[in-house]
Amino acid sequence: MKVNDIRERRALLTVEARALLTAAETASRALSTDEAARFDAIKAEITGLETSEARAVYLADIERRATGQPVTGSGDKHFDTECRAFSLVKAMASQVPGLTVDCGREVEVSAELRKRSGRGGEGIAVPMSVFEVERRVMTSTAPVGAPGGNLIATDLRSDLYFDRLRAALRIKQLGATILSGLVGNVDIPNLKTSATAGWVAENTPIPASDLAFAKASLTPRHVGALTEFSRNMLLQSTPDIEELVRADFAAILAEAVDQAAINGPGGIAPTGILTLLGVNTGTTPLNWNNALALIANMEIAGSAGTGWLASPRTVQVARTKTKIDADGSGGFIMDGPNSLAGYPLLSTALMPLGAAIFGKWSDLIIGYWSSFDLLVNPYESVAYSKGNVQVRAMLTCDITVRHIESFAAEVGWLT
Repeated sequence: MKVNDIRERRALLTVEARALLTAAETASRALSTDEAARFDAIKAEITGLETSEARAVYLADIERRATGQPVTGSGDKHFDTECRAFSLVKAMASQVPGLTVDCGREVEVSAELRKRSGRGGEGIAVPMSVFEVERRVMTSTAPVGAPGGNLIATDLRSDLYFDRLRAALRIKQLGATILSGLVGNVDIPNLKTSATAGWVAENTPIPASDLAFAKASLTPRHVGALTEFSRNMLLQSTPDIEELVRADFAAILAEAVDQAAINGPGGIAPTGILTLLGVNTGTTPLNWNNALALIANMEIAGSAGTGWLASPRTVQVARTKTKIDADGSGGFIMDGPNSLAGYPLLSTALMPLGAAIFGKWSDLIIGYWSSFDLLVNPYESVAYSKGNVQVRAMLTCDITVRHIESFAAEVGWLT
């Protein structure tokens, strides 16, 4: 029995023993033969429970002080160090026939990732920690040329490197829970209904109430991207190209994850927050009272939000056209770009035009299955004709929420 179960049983026995003595004292008599036998049985059981409790408490204390599995990383510090030193460029070069590149680390790390995850896959397995490196200062860029080739140079200025325009990546910033290194399908138990408390009269039993449990499930889903690099880049690029390649892949994959978390349709893709909510849980149009109503809707449902995610156009209207007071007096409902009604706000172009989500973002869970697959195709016709190689990246992940009540949204605030 668990410690709490033991203590609950002992408390019930104590109440029963007290009732036997109280009945005899009220009648000014000694315990009857049956009552005395029952009292002695209760005493023996309580003594046994006290011994069991001492053992259970001892084991629980030992378990608390035992060395646990690290929340991040694999628990193997040497392997985690090798993963962080993994080179995406060398991993791609290792799959191109005829290129002589020192890629021993990348091949061995990939094989170990396959072994630990128990999954197959094409190409080379890349650890997700490759995107957790510290961003270095760029020192070079070059004249216009072939893709990747303009980063191969003798006199480079990569502080002038121009990245493509990207939607802001916000979900992780808001505090989503990240699970990595998953194996197989994952079920996360949730407490759906708590026990209830009630007032009772003296010597009256407390009404029983049961806990109800639900679960949030994560199932491997796949998202991919195709891009192209020059052979020369894989052979001759400066060390800074490694950071550029990592940043590009990280942004591509993160953008796909953010889009799915916000409005994923379900099916082969994850189901996003707006899809899960199904209908608007706020009220239109955008104004101070309706913003507060969205917060109240969550609190009434029993959750406490931590921040907002909105579209850039929603932010613009809130800061330039929407006053706090209905008569147009007072300030705008957003005095600054990063807060609304006392809660932090982030914006992204991935949100629908007039949408805003208020939520407890730690209840949004993003799970990653250990690595993503990088497959190089040097024979794709268009790339081959230019002497380039095509690269395909596949990421396996899923997104779920612990409690849909942790989010409230409105998609028509600009209507």
